[in-house]
Amino acid sequence: MASPSGHDGQTRTPLYGERAIAEATLLCFDNPRPGRAYEVAITLPEFTCLCPFSGYPDFATLRLLYQPGPRVMELKAIKLYVNGYRDRAISHEEVANRLLDDFVAACEPVWMRLEADFNPRGNVHTVVRVSHGVRQSC
Repeated sequence: MASPSGHDGQTRTPLYGERAIAEATLLCFDNPRPGRAYEVAITLPEFTCLCPFSGYPDFATLRLLYQPGPRVMELKAIKLYVNGYRDRAISHEEVANRLLDDFVAACEPVWMRLEADFNPRGNVHTVVRVSHGVRQSC
């Protein structure tokens, strides 16, 4: 039998969380109030990816604010999807833009803003903000 760490030379079966993250897709459901301007705010305080230059982990809080179009994003799907970045070597700027592109493609919001607030490393603090569409008053 393989050890949980997989260090005994045997094949390790991925844990259920690892399988869920590997299979994650951005699921959406129909907007329950189409035609009404409203906002959805989501905070993901435990985002991680890898620095493409050093390989060190980068930690960030993601703040997503959007006005739904035809679809609303399902929360667990977002969580699993962003956890898929934990082992990816990607810059702060690229990860913010790629996440926004994928979120927009999934739910076609009227307006969306993503803020990626990275923890300071080496006395440098980075915040990347990207947006899509035109914000309506609500």
